[in-house]
Amino acid sequence: MPIRIPENLPAQSVLLGENIFTMEDQRAASQEIRPLQVGILNLMPNKIETEVQLLRLLSNTPLQINVDLIRIDNQAPKHTPQSHMDAFYHEFSEIKDKRYDGLIVTGAPLALLDYEDVNYWDTMKTILEWANRNVQSTLYLCWAAHAAMYHFHGIQRQLRKNKLSGVYKHRVNDTHNELLRGFDSEFFAPHSRYGYISPADYNSIPDLNVIAESDEAGAYVVASDDKRMVFITGHPEYDPETLNDEYHRDLNAGMEPAIPANYYPDNDPSLPPVVRWRAHGSLLFTNWINYYVYQTTPYDLNQLVEKDQRKR
Repeated sequence: MPIRIPENLPAQSVLLGENIFTMEDQRAASQEIRPLQVGILNLMPNKIETEVQLLRLLSNTPLQINVDLIRIDNQAPKHTPQSHMDAFYHEFSEIKDKRYDGLIVTGAPLALLDYEDVNYWDTMKTILEWANRNVQSTLYLCWAAHAAMYHFHGIQRQLRKNKLSGVYKHRVNDTHNELLRGFDSEFFAPHSRYGYISPADYNSIPDLNVIAESDEAGAYVVASDDKRMVFITGHPEYDPETLNDEYHRDLNAGMEPAIPANYYPDNDPSLPPVVRWRAHGSLLFTNWINYYVYQTTPYDLNQLVEKDQRKR
């Protein structure tokens, strides 16, 4: 089944070129099923690139999914045309009375800022509380995962001296958790962050469990027992060249970034990177949609029950 996205969204042509079936509003309206409603709160500066990455992962499911793209504020993004934002994105005020089966909150390049110094932190807190009442299952990526842990549980991230960048080996801690169904006992995933929360801090919260982690990168997949909150500290959505682009961006900015670990053959940035995370990244999103969203969400979204978030 396809994902339903706004007509003429640039991601559509990219996905169709990859033989990924998408559906426009007019055709979707004739389907006599109850499609899943999924929102994407996109905090990344390059909105279009992130849209393609996430929509690609959401497409690997037999379910029809209606996608709403959501923006955090009215500020013009640095790397996305304003016309694109006006055409395809919803203000939070436009969707705040709507309920969703699933919500994805992306990472953001804000690692070195205190949360209260982020110019949209008040709005972010409002959206986090709104998701608590109006979304069946929320998936937080990278910075958003740490921000949600701070807001709901008072756990402050630590900052590494050097950025964690690369593709790291992880192990599955809970082989029975449906979110990791089909995973190998060891798998790889990309990370690109300064922030760090220890596995012990995650596990100290009642009903939260670190279900996949890495000796080098720490906790990777953290999930609540009720399946309504998922924290992903890395970037399973990354394209093969994303870490390479970030590395050369920082080089061109006069910084001295470390070469992304376990990424280039022989650690040589002149060689094409080795891609070994995309299958598990796709499976992670498919499992989330199936087991954490579709299998748990009420048919009538008005029957959603507010999540019980116990702050420390």
